[in-house]
Amino acid sequence: MTTSPVAPDESPPGSPSIHASAVRVGDRAVLIRGPSGSGKSRLALDLILAGRGGQLPPTVLVGDDRVHLQVRHGKLLARPAPPLAGLIEVRGLGIRRCDFVSEAIVGWLIDLNAADGNRCPPPESLKTTLIGIELPRIPVEIGFSALPLIAAALLTKPLSTRPATTAEDCPSGIHHHIGPSVATD
Repeated sequence: MTTSPVAPDESPPGSPSIHASAVRVGDRAVLIRGPSGSGKSRLALDLILAGRGGQLPPTVLVGDDRVHLQVRHGKLLARPAPPLAGLIEVRGLGIRRCDFVSEAIVGWLIDLNAADGNRCPPPESLKTTLIGIELPRIPVEIGFSALPLIAAALLTKPLSTRPATTAEDCPSGIHHHIGPSVATD
């Protein structure tokens, strides 16, 4: 077996694995982190079902429970842990076989049960750096459904880079509308 040299911006062979799940939605992977029992596998399955139902671009499992990460050519790649490839836990049914891909470029990071998940998170909460690669991040507060957040992130574009949470964005003080450029009171 021959090995290729590792470029300066690449992770070495035997790259780190993390306790996470990942699915490829369209051409980018959604990497799902969170504490044990937070719903990583359930969210992965929900995304796969949404992709099959046409609500999202085609979606397939990358890995469940343990995912290997590697930087290659400035991109973060996710791969399933070999003994778990093609397996997903379905609460109430146990471990099941599922179609999967051997690797995908990570495009989003989802943090379940995130302490900084809230209605209008500050811009710094919506990005993170993982193994030197900056990624868009969705912090999901405990008890909140992550699927609609991810669908919205994948299917919409932000209005602006400035969140509409300041007093000048809500001159009437009601704070129930999106902002003065989108809705009025």
